[in-house]
Amino acid sequence: MIRLLIADDHPIVRDGLSGMFAAEPEFEVVGEAADGAEAIQLAAALRPDVILMDLQMPGMNGLDAISELAERGVRSRVLVLTTYDTDGYVVPAIEAGATGYLLKDAPRDELLRAVRSAANGHSVLAPSVANTLMNHVRTPRAPELLSPRELEVLKLVAAGNTNRETARHLFISEATVKTHLLNIYSKLNVSDRAAAVAEAFKRGLLG
Repeated sequence: MIRLLIADDHPIVRDGLSGMFAAEPEFEVVGEAADGAEAIQLAAALRPDVILMDLQMPGMNGLDAISELAERGVRSRVLVLTTYDTDGYVVPAIEAGATGYLLKDAPRDELLRAVRSAANGHSVLAPSVANTLMNHVRTPRAPELLSPRELEVLKLVAAGNTNRETARHLFISEATVKTHLLNIYSKLNVSDRAAAVAEAFKRGLLG
């Protein structure tokens, strides 16, 4: 029996996925979450084998939830199920700890196979996602601008918020805030908060 947690902000999507897996005797849907924070809470309590995780959700998004689950040592495999296959979504999700990445237009049998594979610890990628990753590896990249979440963190820091206050505003842990800040420092080629804010203003990232 593969125990499954479904995290998606659309009730119709959750209902559809729950119904599909409930019809298969080898799967048990143990919980449903409407955002990343709820997914983390349920994952810690229920310890599912696989979490089907959407990326774009209100409050805490799927990417931050994947990072948080990894930081907390939750052993559940995370299989991203989303509509986005650009490297701006794919690469951060895989780097954060996702076991696999599928698109919502995947055929039913493909999704079932993917969850089985994820439960067994195997990586699963939609064909277009695999191509995106290959292109990302092969193509030289210009210095990366900040992600939307990193920009949110930097704006709060620029407004004078501490790491704890920033974490509370964004519904993430202080450890996740620190990780975002380290990524920001690397991307802006600076070494501290003040320099990051100054450089971001210089580049027009903070208006």
